[in-house]
Amino acid sequence: MPPCTSHPGGPMKRRTIIISAAAAAVVAIVAGLMVWLMQPSYDDVVKECQQALAAQMKTDGEGRPDACQDVKDDDYDAILLNAALRNLPKDDQRMLDYYDDGSINGSIGDESP
Repeated sequence: MPPCTSHPGGPMKRRTIIISAAAAAVVAIVAGLMVWLMQPSYDDVVKECQQALAAQMKTDGEGRPDACQDVKDDDYDAILLNAALRNLPKDDQRMLDYYDDGSINGSIGDESP
């Protein structure tokens, strides 16, 4: 009887398949990681929303800008309020100043502290 030889395509073929599958998995993981890392952070989305809202207010536009669609509602309300207060005339902004000791202390009408 002849000596037993390796079956053609046996262990070598399995090893090639395993190596190929592992390489494909590594490539898929790296590609997924790159796509994930390329996404803007929430802070970037908020900054873009602030800029879009400021530009919209300068042109007297209305509604929620497209750049703000991914911003949470509570955060959008805060951004909108901040932008509205910044767009007040300086005299109206001065009237919003107050002291936290429970009294107005001249912040409305009276210039003395």
